[in-house]
Amino acid sequence: MKKTLQELTIKNSFMFAAVMCQGDNCKRFLEMVLGIEIARVEVDKEKSMVYNPRYKGVRLDVYAKDKDNTRYNVEMQAQSQEYLGKRARYYHSQIDMDMLTAGYEYSELPKGFVIFVCDFDPYGERKYLYEFESRCVQDLSMNMRDGRKTYFLSTKGENANEAPKELVKFLEFVGSELDESMTDFEDDYVKRLQISIKDIKLSREMEVRYMTLEEMLKDEYKSGKAEGKAEAILLFLKRMGEVPTELSARILSEKKMEVLNHWLELVAQANSVEQFQEEM
Repeated sequence: MKKTLQELTIKNSFMFAAVMCQGDNCKRFLEMVLGIEIARVEVDKEKSMVYNPRYKGVRLDVYAKDKDNTRYNVEMQAQSQEYLGKRARYYHSQIDMDMLTAGYEYSELPKGFVIFVCDFDPYGERKYLYEFESRCVQDLSMNMRDGRKTYFLSTKGENANEAPKELVKFLEFVGSELDESMTDFEDDYVKRLQISIKDIKLSREMEVRYMTLEEMLKDEYKSGKAEGKAEAILLFLKRMGEVPTELSARILSEKKMEVLNHWLELVAQANSVEQFQEEM
């Protein structure tokens, strides 16, 4: 049974996106995770909390930038996901493609941070924070300097002595259920988020948006997932180059889920449209 807006906590993707779309909340979150001060954060609401009828998909991640044009993509993950690393890869590539499409040169590509807030332990090491960047295998002191970093936060961490206290409090709040989430966590940032959530639940506009989203998701589920999978494959391919008409038609006409799932795995690992065609 679907939850009402009043029953949501911040671990719900809709609520998390609604809270983090508020610039000050997002700014404090990024400063807490990255351990740096950020002068100003601008959340792109055109790319956050969006239902795209063309691709039959819901975007509930938060897309933001700061005054230095650094890009941030933040997403809540309430349930364990097997391919989070590849999802991060896709988000990083999406940031780059948006910049290149806008006319940037490779040398001008901004720094990009992808952050997942997980209500599970993605790597099983019981850490509150996992931070990844590109380094040389033969010499880990050598950073590739590609400007990309990926962070996975986990509510299941147990290394409180190694993580910032504010981050631990935030993740305890994220991991809490409804009744506990309204208690005092003795943290200023958590209190701020609790107030934001209360305001969102009092907003008739947000209630309508949430109900509309639920109906769209229900309609999508009823119409079947095959079309959505096919569109997702095409979206990946279009990020790599022009998709031949006959290839597009073949993908869109495929209805077998096992075939589409196989193609989705292939496209996530492919480096070009041609490579995908050869391996499909």
